[in-house]
Amino acid sequence: MLFNEIIGLEAIKQTLIRSVRANHVAHAQLFYGTVGSANLAMAWAYSTYINCENKQEQDACGVCASCAKMNKLVHPDVHHIFPSPSAKDAIVELLPTWRKFLLESPYRSLTDWLEFTGTTGNKQGIIPIKEAHNIIGSLSLKAFEAEYKTLIIWQPELMNIESANALLKVLEEPPAKTLFILVCNDVNKLLTTILSRTQRVTIPTFSDEEVQLFLQKNKGVEASRAKQIAYLSEGNLSKAQFLIHKDSAGKHQWFAAWMRNCYKADLATLVKTADEFDAFTKEDQKGMMEYALNIFRDLLIWKNGATSLIRLEGEELTFVQNFSKAIKAAAIELVVGELNDTYYYLERNARAKILHLDLSITISRMFRI
Repeated sequence: MLFNEIIGLEAIKQTLIRSVRANHVAHAQLFYGTVGSANLAMAWAYSTYINCENKQEQDACGVCASCAKMNKLVHPDVHHIFPSPSAKDAIVELLPTWRKFLLESPYRSLTDWLEFTGTTGNKQGIIPIKEAHNIIGSLSLKAFEAEYKTLIIWQPELMNIESANALLKVLEEPPAKTLFILVCNDVNKLLTTILSRTQRVTIPTFSDEEVQLFLQKNKGVEASRAKQIAYLSEGNLSKAQFLIHKDSAGKHQWFAAWMRNCYKADLATLVKTADEFDAFTKEDQKGMMEYALNIFRDLLIWKNGATSLIRLEGEELTFVQNFSKAIKAAAIELVVGELNDTYYYLERNARAKILHLDLSITISRMFRI
């Protein structure tokens, strides 16, 4: 991975390049970005640039022996730590799967990773204490060929307290020429003592234009469809790539029919709609709640006169314009709260049919406020 393969974020790239060229590389850095951001890709490109044998002004050369190994994720002095489905799964056994996962796309989420490993059930991923001990053991050895021995830790917030404390010890007294890059999505779950010993590099989310450019350039998505996906993904490239193969037109028609039946309080039809919702996959159920939240957000924006902020087109825009005349702003705010609660319970495996029917009846009542 090279810097020029990452869409946008030029200011962050230049800051990292200057730190290397000025020999001001902090031994512990925290690459913080939300899910679907470029924090993991940036950590990969940064470590590639640090180890490059023929650094250019704006990027690694991409052709030296070090860059070739980094491109395949097989550099002997760059180590990866990442969540495993359970404490019994050794990271070393998952390394081939991790390389394949990362080479396909470095913009994906923990859920994507667990699904890629074939994990079933409700496992959340963990970095156990034995991996922290492996970290200390591998870093005690001298670098094989690079100037720095680099450790990239993806999702360090999933370390249990024992693992986090073990990492803290090695951060306090790091071996010479050792670089730690913590790639994090939620800094609130990290120990404050770890945060205080790292230099934070905040990776912003992608803009709609950057997501659209990525989809057109890397995925061959047609311009209008890429623009629509960019709006729905809200800067999350993991979500954007997931939406490529989803039929948004069908989603809108289903959602619009559901809202009309809620408005009419057609209970018999709402029961059938709940059955349909129950047959969706878990990701499609959550996706529908996210879609509904986006539409209701735009409904609220439209009701308050900020029409320039609306990014919808076609049938979706027409729906917002017409439906906003029928419901009040207070009802929209209440519905948004109910949608958020439903999404929360879906993530915790509550029965979708019961949740959706209860939500439909509640929304129907709120429309009459």
